[in-house]
Amino acid sequence: MKKKLIMPKFKNEEEEHEFWMNIDLSDYFRPSDFKHFDLEQFLKEHEEPRITRVTMRIPTKIVKRFKQKALELDIPYQSLMKQQLAKGM
Repeated sequence: MKKKLIMPKFKNEEEEHEFWMNIDLSDYFRPSDFKHFDLEQFLKEHEEPRITRVTMRIPTKIVKRFKQKALELDIPYQSLMKQQLAKGM
């Protein structure tokens, strides 16, 4: 980086547009400052998680403990169960 780019506060989109049309980023950055952006990889990493419905038989005692803890944390007990399952992976 050559020098720090200080972003002004824009009053509207027109003012911002004017700023970007008149700035020369080579005054602030070297080519080595930039990284290759792989859109396909980014989309893979940030896609919505796929969800599969699972039916399980869990001892009542365990479900009760999850419900108690979820109540303390003020979250749905099924969300707590999913969190714990994910932590164990």
